[in-house]
Amino acid sequence: MKILLVGATGTLGSAVHQELVERKHDVVTVSRTGGDLQFDVTDPAQVAELYQTVGQVDAVASAAGHVPFKPLRDLTVEDYQAGVTGKVLSQVVLVREGLAHVTESFTLITGVLAREPIVTGAAASLVNGAVEAFVRAAAIEIAPQRINAVSPTVFTEALDVYGDYFPGMKPVPLAEVVRAYVRSIEGRQTGQVYVP
Repeated sequence: MKILLVGATGTLGSAVHQELVERKHDVVTVSRTGGDLQFDVTDPAQVAELYQTVGQVDAVASAAGHVPFKPLRDLTVEDYQAGVTGKVLSQVVLVREGLAHVTESFTLITGVLAREPIVTGAAASLVNGAVEAFVRAAAIEIAPQRINAVSPTVFTEALDVYGDYFPGMKPVPLAEVVRAYVRSIEGRQTGQVYVP
């Protein structure tokens, strides 16, 4: 399959890229500053240009999305807008613009905070919940194309940096999150939120 991988240079994106290549897929990587192509997917015009550049693909997988983490009292309207733009609208536009260019599926990224909130994570909870709701809604309209989301908790490999933010939550090995991407891309289900 020809797969467009967005957010390909981060921890998750790099691991997904490696696995997809090992599985013999043709992967086109995209990020703001690296990868095969450099585009900012928070800009709808750049998303449209990205699809014009890449042409037809079988699948799109997103591992990109920035959300601010601050105490609720400190979160501003601009912080919430940044989270919505950085993780919700960017992925919604990837799907909307991709409908004419993607033959099989979309896989989006969300996260545990949609279900299990943490202190300083109100904006992340809001945007992750929005992405998951969008996936369920889009699935009933875009058939035969499919859409799913992957919703991990903190990666085992990132506990040294982020573990204190997720007290008592069971971490997940990055390899399990990558398997959820493979399941979404190569499987046949739609409207699913995979929780590795």
